[in-house]
Amino acid sequence: MKTRTLFAGVIAIAAIAAPLTAHAQGAPGGFVHGMHEGYRIAGPVGAVVGAPVGGVIGAVEGVFGVGPRYYQPTPVYHRRTVRKHRHTR
Repeated sequence: MKTRTLFAGVIAIAAIAAPLTAHAQGAPGGFVHGMHEGYRIAGPVGAVVGAPVGGVIGAVEGVFGVGPRYYQPTPVYHRRTVRKHRHTR
């Protein structure tokens, strides 16, 4: 009986952990992105600092399933009415 319970527990933990490990693949991409942006902004020191920060942020985004989203507001169009004025003399 203990073996069956242990086996069921291992399967349940594996089923819960599998999606988390799949989503945690954002860490390498975040690491590389942080390194490039850090180097672009502050040179070699920025690359050293930006790489681990980007890796952590990429891992957190991967675990929570948050991807990069780019927001562009919808353009607002204003209707203009043209009125002709009559000039009387």
